Amino acid sequence: MTREGSPWTGLWAVTLKELADHLSSIRMQLLEGLIFLTAIGSAYAAAQELRATVAEDPFLYLKLFTTAREPLPSFIAFLGFLIPLVAIALGFDAVNGEHNRRTLSRILSQPIYRDAVLLGKFLAALATIALNLLALWLLVTGLGLLRLGVVPSGEEVARGLLFLLATLGYAGIWLALAMMFSVIFRQPATSALASIAVWLFVAVFWDILVGLVAGVVRPVEGGNPFAELAQTRLRLGLARLSPNTLYAEVLLVLLNPQVRSLGPVFLAQLEGAVLGTPLPLGQSLLLAWPQLTGLLAATLVLFAGGYVLFQRQEVRA
Repeated sequence: MTREGSPWTGLWAVTLKELADHLSSIRMQLLEGLIFLTAIGSAYAAAQELRATVAEDPFLYLKLFTTAREPLPSFIAFLGFLIPLVAIALGFDAVNGEHNRRTLSRILSQPIYRDAVLLGKFLAALATIALNLLALWLLVTGLGLLRLGVVPSGEEVARGLLFLLATLGYAGIWLALAMMFSVIFRQPATSALASIAVWLFVAVFWDILVGLVAGVVRPVEGGNPFAELAQTRLRLGLARLSPNTLYAEVLLVLLNPQVRSLGPVFLAQLEGAVLGTPLPLGQSLLLAWPQLTGLLAATLVLFAGGYVLFQRQEVRA
């Protein structure tokens, strides 16, 4: 049978309905409270640390996101830990929850295709995360204005907004992964555990595995500098298969304008460079562009995998 009409018929109806459900759900409200309390606490502690230690800095506003004060970690460290959990919480039962409630076949009996259902759920969850991130960014910015008394420059605001977009792309990876598992597994508990297992493997064990593989494939014998360089490049290449590494490198470039490279640098490459001079926003964006592209590509690949599996899945109750 050939489909009639656009496959995106009903897309916005699904998106708005799912968005309303997410914003009003108790699960999301609890997660929002956790994120806002921890993030505001870390930002307040960072502001106190900056007031005590920094006299003049052209990028004082950006340090609000990266400065830590014991016992609290930095703002970006909190986001790197909590954003995957929020994305997984919004996506682990996106499809199998409809199966268990016996509502998926009823939705598809309307003039709504599977394309619109899956994409609508993804866009609604991503919009929920985006709204929360924007509110959080505005709160942190306001807190910085109150505590530091310094108005951020236009470049600092632009870097902050790019940091927001990079965080949204990072969240999109874990959301797409959770939705793909919700298509594969019929039980929401199984898809949630699978998503969390992948996140823990990437966050905890991937760097250990990369170090072991690089040491075996490119061993260093006798202090050979070329062998050390080859091992470093291999380790860096393997580490960049992790979304955590890509996200961390993007934040390093965007929130620290002094960063000029994300890999090994030869002395010949430093000729003519004024060390310590911050890069303009355009140059920093070019430096982080491969990592940003990698985050977007990973999101698209995972969503496409879930899309193909969903198209082949039996949905009758």
